[in-house]
Amino acid sequence: MNAFPLDAVPSPTTDGLDTVMPAGSRAAARCRTVLIATDTYPPDVNGAAYFSHRLASGLVARGTQVHVVCASDEGSPRTDIMDGVVVHRLRSAPLLVHPTMRVTVPAGLGRTLLRLIGRVRPQVVHVQGHFVVGRAAIEAARRAGLPVAATNHFMPDNMFQFAGIPARLRGRVGDLVWHDFRRVFARADRVTTPTRIAAELLSAKGFTREVEAVSCGVDLHRFQPQPQQWARQRFELEDRPTILFVGRLDEEKRLDELVWALPQVLNRVDAQIVFVGTGGRRPALERLAARIGVGGRVRFLGFVPDAALPQVYSAADVFAMPGVAELQSIATLEAMASGLPVVAARAMALPHLVADNGRLYRPGDVRELAGHLTAILTSADLRASMAKASLALAATHDHRRSLARFEEIYAELIA
Repeated sequence: MNAFPLDAVPSPTTDGLDTVMPAGSRAAARCRTVLIATDTYPPDVNGAAYFSHRLASGLVARGTQVHVVCASDEGSPRTDIMDGVVVHRLRSAPLLVHPTMRVTVPAGLGRTLLRLIGRVRPQVVHVQGHFVVGRAAIEAARRAGLPVAATNHFMPDNMFQFAGIPARLRGRVGDLVWHDFRRVFARADRVTTPTRIAAELLSAKGFTREVEAVSCGVDLHRFQPQPQQWARQRFELEDRPTILFVGRLDEEKRLDELVWALPQVLNRVDAQIVFVGTGGRRPALERLAARIGVGGRVRFLGFVPDAALPQVYSAADVFAMPGVAELQSIATLEAMASGLPVVAARAMALPHLVADNGRLYRPGDVRELAGHLTAILTSADLRASMAKASLALAATHDHRRSLARFEEIYAELIA
């Protein structure tokens, strides 16, 4: 990865070297150019950041020139080339309500984005949210006469923990956030979200525009079944039936339900839970596991680089997703593509991902959750049939289909 001043526009060259074009000049494009605007991008760890990165790098691999504009992970502005994508990182400040994320400084942002659009000359702007960068990018695109695609990954539940919103006020705050969303996304030419249920949610919240469901998709070449014993050795996991969760260890994921379920599972099978990811709930989960006597059967692997995630899934026997604010769940798709049965909360879009490949449980019903996990872990035949069903269902979410659909949307907007 190479870094450049923000006022220079680097362009990947065909010989694999990176060249810097002075501001105001631009090499002749051989394919359409897309500017993806997002408030969160790797090294941020969340679903929207992962989707934005995989969309950008996937489009580049298919021949589209892609620029991404996002908050700087370090504070100062700079431009990098990352996996063939030109990433323009904007001046940022710590987000006071979140321990690790940063937010783009709004002052002068509109002028900065207009100058960037003038240098990059994208044919389409694709925003990934309605917050600071997203709304400024829509405004800049409109002033530049460019079409806008917009994808929603957000639910208010994702912010309540960090913002410290009391339960009694969450309904009112959620209404205000949805009102802001409707106002910003109404200015886009095309709106998408990962699932039909997520699209229905926007309609239920008063968004009157048509919303297309386009799956986040999963790379079936990267995520596929691999030898379990080798994977467990790599992550120094004990060789016993393993329940896996991958994602943020935050409030809306309801991971305490998994820990509470473990003693009931242990009555029938010598199991362990492996948590992969970081988040504010880890200390509480560690204390809970110790208090109820299962601390030795709960492992926290912390952050695992994206390149190693396929091996993480292969170390498990079943994947659990207790979250109640999932507009799709990239991690669940990856688990399915890795051949894992899934036990998930019957909430939001998760029922779209669970059929013969797993079981759904009522959020909060720890007994039902434990029963499903126990049934799967104690039956090799059931695991095998569910694994086969997971692979078949994951195949319908091949990321190449998603990339092709976004390319079609861009072409329609350009036309």
